[in-house]
Amino acid sequence: MPPSRIWTTTGLLTIWAANALAEPVPALVPFSSATGSKPPAPWRVVGLPGNKVPLARVEISPQDGAPVLSLATDKSYGSAVHDLPRHAPGADAVLRWRWKLATPLVGADLRTKAGDDAALKVCALFDTPLDGLPLTERTLMRIARSVSGENLPSASLCYVWDATLPAGTLLPNAFSARVRYLVVNGAETPPGRWVSHERRLSKDFLMAFGREVSSVPPLIAIAVGADSDNTGGKSLGYVGDVTLAP
Repeated sequence: MPPSRIWTTTGLLTIWAANALAEPVPALVPFSSATGSKPPAPWRVVGLPGNKVPLARVEISPQDGAPVLSLATDKSYGSAVHDLPRHAPGADAVLRWRWKLATPLVGADLRTKAGDDAALKVCALFDTPLDGLPLTERTLMRIARSVSGENLPSASLCYVWDATLPAGTLLPNAFSARVRYLVVNGAETPPGRWVSHERRLSKDFLMAFGREVSSVPPLIAIAVGADSDNTGGKSLGYVGDVTLAP
């Protein structure tokens, strides 16, 4: 092959690889773009399957001069979910957000089923192949998807604000091993002020699920939520714009 042809072929492959790596991550519609009390589409408010508990108040409200997502619970559960294009890049993205805890949730204890509630959580939802899960978890996931009618994520990493556990605590959900919690604001962070976060999703996912998988699966959605159905308490928090960046 002539040198010029080799250079051209190599150059095209290099350009193709660079473009593939530079493919933009999915954009999340900002809460600050809302014109009313409902989260802007495609954000959608969801509760527990079958409406087993009351739906938390998940709506847009002004805070410090800007529209943000308000999450108020009263023995309730609710999340705002932003679905992403199937097989879209983003698993190696940087997730950024800011939030403020106004009313902490009394009685929460993420280590137990009775205390499994969070006043604020931002979750990255992943599509881990079911064939790689233990038989029991695989069966439960298929049943849950059938009952709910939703393509429930097979692996969820939730960043939480917990008023009792220290920041850096990583633990599984008391009800399902398909959900892992990472406390990013804990007992050392006083409520009532805005706190910003920036997290590398691939690093945190492998830290949470690395014993099960060796690679990061596709990112299928981002969820922002709060719940107090297990503790029977009340909480109030706010979340500003959530973004994904390369």
